[in-house]
Amino acid sequence: MSIVKINAITVPADSGDELGRRFAARGDSMAGVPGFEGFELLRPSDGRTQWLVLTRWADEESFAAWTSSQHFARSHGGGSAEEDGGRPRPVGTASELWSYTVALSR
Repeated sequence: MSIVKINAITVPADSGDELGRRFAARGDSMAGVPGFEGFELLRPSDGRTQWLVLTRWADEESFAAWTSSQHFARSHGGGSAEEDGGRPRPVGTASELWSYTVALSR
């Protein structure tokens, strides 16, 4: 049974489009990551400032392995500026990780 991880990222109203562009530019960067099943970026439509990054994983172990990998570190600004090409500063001002198991799927 899949697990779901949701990263709730607080983004200033004038920076949401930039967050969307950054995720779009990453394209299929998660292709081939063991246990990764899918991803969605959800834009708020009700005035909230939290964007949701919803990922689905085969199991908790796959997610844990990814979060301790070099791939994760690079995609989340880890490493030196030389290693990540001078990655721009984060768009979000805060984030919170939510974890769920799938109770029902149709």
